[in-house]
Amino acid sequence: MERALPESGIALSLYLCYACLDMYRKCAERRKVMLHLLLPDTYDSLLAFAGILFAFAATVFATAKLQGYLPKDAGREFAHDGKLSAGKPRGAGILFVFAFVAAAVLFAPLDAEIVIYLILIVICMMTGFLDDAAKMPWGEYKKGFLDLCVAALVAMTYLKYNSNTIELAFFHTADAARVQITIPPVIFAILIIILVWTSVNVTNCADGVDGLSGTLAIISMMTIYVADMVLGREGNMSFLILLFAVCILGYLWYNATPSRLMMGDAGSRSMGLFISLAILKTGCPLLYIPIALVLLLDGGLGLLKVALLRFLKIHILKNTRTPLHDHVRKVWGWSNTQTVFRFAIIQIILSVAVIYGMKMV
Repeated sequence: MERALPESGIALSLYLCYACLDMYRKCAERRKVMLHLLLPDTYDSLLAFAGILFAFAATVFATAKLQGYLPKDAGREFAHDGKLSAGKPRGAGILFVFAFVAAAVLFAPLDAEIVIYLILIVICMMTGFLDDAAKMPWGEYKKGFLDLCVAALVAMTYLKYNSNTIELAFFHTADAARVQITIPPVIFAILIIILVWTSVNVTNCADGVDGLSGTLAIISMMTIYVADMVLGREGNMSFLILLFAVCILGYLWYNATPSRLMMGDAGSRSMGLFISLAILKTGCPLLYIPIALVLLLDGGLGLLKVALLRFLKIHILKNTRTPLHDHVRKVWGWSNTQTVFRFAIIQIILSVAVIYGMKMV
């Protein structure tokens, strides 16, 4: 009975969020968008400037004032130095995700598709926060099924508003146009589901060192932002990328080593979902592999290792601890700061290579 009350309260909050965003979606379909409705187009640059400042300030203020109400972490015995997290507030993702959504609703020129994505981000965040707040962690299959449902909704939404043709960012035809591939809608939907599910879960698994997943997520997001400019696709999603990155920076203000709180599943899963949405909107979804490669390897190798052992009885990486951030700290002796910096350096190098390669096409 004790757990039923908070779950019902969160369910009610989730319903209210959905209702408000659904109403906003209907307004967006008629292009009535909050501050953009009140001010002429000449103020768009000022709104963008104010929106970025608001996103950071809202995250910092909400974290400072509300972190005491977050659930407390019990420590993780299976993780390297996992016991050091005991007693710290977790689930802080609920704060920077709501700050992001508020900034998007107030300052971004949204359309119906993007509003649906905001709803799905809130849903993903709330399911993660419910797990963070639970006395007993949710089972892997339960979380996996919920992620699958969100991924399926992303696939349906994307195919409703976008083409089923993708571009290969590094390949071009004789007339210098990027190579395009048209994928049957059903197959494309399955591939989108795989992309979204993978992004959500690898980002979640990479959240084990102060500042690591947030830093890598920002690098991936900003790479996608630059990729949008190279591709000439600076739309509504581009500004949302900046807003989300700034909100994560507001969280990292408190999460830098030694951290005062943790984002929990509420934050890591939302970041993973947003990265997959942003990469889909580039029209070049295969870019996810190099743009988020460090996240993919850090969090994904453990998922692959467990899946192969559980379902096929194949044991790989016997001498490698997963996630990789545990291996480099436990086996190679890296500090937390070294782990964050070195992982970030690797991803930055990959990102620079990606952008330069795209510009050569």
